[in-house]
Amino acid sequence: MALYEHVVISRQDISPQQAEALNDTLKQLIESGGGNVAKIEYWGLRNLTFRIKKNRKGHYSLLAIDAPSDIVKEMERQLSINEDVLRYMTVRVEELDLELSPVLARRDRDRERRDDVPQF
Repeated sequence: MALYEHVVISRQDISPQQAEALNDTLKQLIESGGGNVAKIEYWGLRNLTFRIKKNRKGHYSLLAIDAPSDIVKEMERQLSINEDVLRYMTVRVEELDLELSPVLARRDRDRERRDDVPQF
């Protein structure tokens, strides 16, 4: 099986729970085909660099996948049909990075800095 990193951007007007439900649906699809999802990160609602289908923001998610290529193609086919998905990108990688992504690591680091500031 091959290793992939997959990013999905879904519409801004769906709830975070719906975005995470989309991640769960993708995970079920991959696991039903004999693959494995090593990591799912929900990055939250973020600004887009440019408008996509009249949306200025989108819910971002990152998946680390170990699956056969035909399952990945089926996942992409279903994402292309889904109206809630603005964009997706799958990249084949040599090894999966299971550490916290730079997006979430920066968010945690910023949160720790705010907590370190003394309250008067």
